[in-house]
Amino acid sequence: MEKPRPLPVEFYLQPTVEAARALLGHWLVVYHPGAGWVGGRIVEAEAYTQDDPASHSYRGRTERNAAMFGPPGTAYVYLIYGVHECFNAVCQPEGVGEAVLIRALEPTLGVEWMIRHRGHRPLTMLCRGPGNLCRALGITRAFNGESLITGRVQIWQGEPVPDSKVGVSPRIGIQKATDRLWRFYERGNPCVSGRGQ
Repeated sequence: MEKPRPLPVEFYLQPTVEAARALLGHWLVVYHPGAGWVGGRIVEAEAYTQDDPASHSYRGRTERNAAMFGPPGTAYVYLIYGVHECFNAVCQPEGVGEAVLIRALEPTLGVEWMIRHRGHRPLTMLCRGPGNLCRALGITRAFNGESLITGRVQIWQGEPVPDSKVGVSPRIGIQKATDRLWRFYERGNPCVSGRGQ
């Protein structure tokens, strides 16, 4: 199979909320020596903008969130609860702190490799939720700040999900800006985390 093309930098310059919806159907993949590319289709994503009280960038740039202010098409990986790593795709020009959190994938490439990292469980549970997704794909903070176009973690062009199959809801696990309908997911896909499957 010929390697698909990574999404171009221009994709990440569209409004971040639109980018979150547009990411559905594209592929998040990670390269591991000996395993090749591991990953799958994006089926759930959430947008976070700089004027958003729920965003890490709301209070400005810090050492922790510096990658979020990096060039468009950069990986922003952070740790929550001291346990779970979460993967985000940085959007907007450098200096603007906006990103899309990838919440769930439909596993497609390197499934056996993922199972070794997540343990034996149903396929639909391997990459369901941002922490599980990172564990399954071997994404750690070592990937923070890498290019999604030329780095070890990339987002490849896939088939966009039609509007008729896209669900929209408030984001999950936040206490602020809960009225913003910035979570997008593929309706009926069992790999989607939380409500709205």
